[in-house]
This record gives sequence, structure tokens and C-alpha cells, in this order.
Amino acid sequence: MKRISEHPVLGPLEEEEIGFEFDGQSYRGIKGDSIAAALLANGVRTLRYSNRDGEPRGIYCGIGHCYECRMTVNGVQSVRACITQACDGDVLESQGENRREGSNDF
Repeated sequence: MKRISEHPVLGPLEEEEIGFEFDGQSYRGIKGDSIAAALLANGVRTLRYSNRDGEPRGIYCGIGHCYECRMTVNGVQSVRACITQACDGDVLESQGENRREGSNDF
């Protein structure tokens, strides 16, 4: 995972790992991370595909205003990944009619 493990002022960061699934692949994250942050730390940049042209979409605003990071979380569609906490055991799926299997990066 790509993340900071030690802060220059705070020192080593205590991290409790969680496990989740995204589009059929297993990933690890840190308790308290947003879904988008946990996926980004694992190198996943594409969270969904636009319904109109199938173009990849990912984190844009990071504060829940743009809805570019919508995904299906534990069966619930259109959850904003940037403001939803990742939980151990989550099952996450990208959205979009033109979803491309096996492609999780721009």
C-alpha cells in the first residue's frame, strides 16, 4: 500500500488493518479511511465508468459534492466513496453500464 506510516511531528502512526473486496479483488486498508482513500492507497484510481461514454471516473472533489466516486457498497448503489468510511468485510463494486472488467486504473 502507498501511504505515510510515520509523521515527522506525530511519529509512527498506529494503523489497524481492514480487508475489503472491490470488483472481485481483495484489498487491505486502514480503519478510518474513506473507501476512496483506501482504494487509492492500493493503486486503484478508477471507481466507476460513466454511463454515457464508458469513460473511467475516480476521485474528483474528495468532499462529496461532485458524485464522481459513486459505487455500489454492500449492495447499496450510488454511495459516495470519498465520504464513506471503509469497513472490514465491505463488498464494493464499480458502477456504469459500460463497466470494463479488470480495469481499475486510468
